[in-house]
Amino acid sequence: MLTLGFLVEMEAKPGHEGEVAEFLRQAKALVDAEPGTIVWYAFQVGPTSFRIFDAFNNEDDRQFHLAGKVRQGLEARADLFDPPPKINPVDLLTYKMPA
Repeated sequence: MLTLGFLVEMEAKPGHEGEVAEFLRQAKALVDAEPGTIVWYAFQVGPTSFRIFDAFNNEDDRQFHLAGKVRQGLEARADLFDPPPKINPVDLLTYKMPA
């Protein structure tokens, strides 16, 4: 059962929106290699605003993802963001997914 997640909030610096979108598209391959990351969505909510939502069955999987390649990529591309991405841990109350 999914119990834990992250909501990551990102603001692209003006003129870097396309680079952020492409980074997120490419990050999916990194997440695909993480069996403990059950759900992963990357999306845009405004002209410069991007988000990631992901979910996990347990804290070990969440911590593995937190230390993983997507976060390393965010840190390596800090020049794309202002302010730096904000990683918010969340506790899932309920959800609906296909069986």
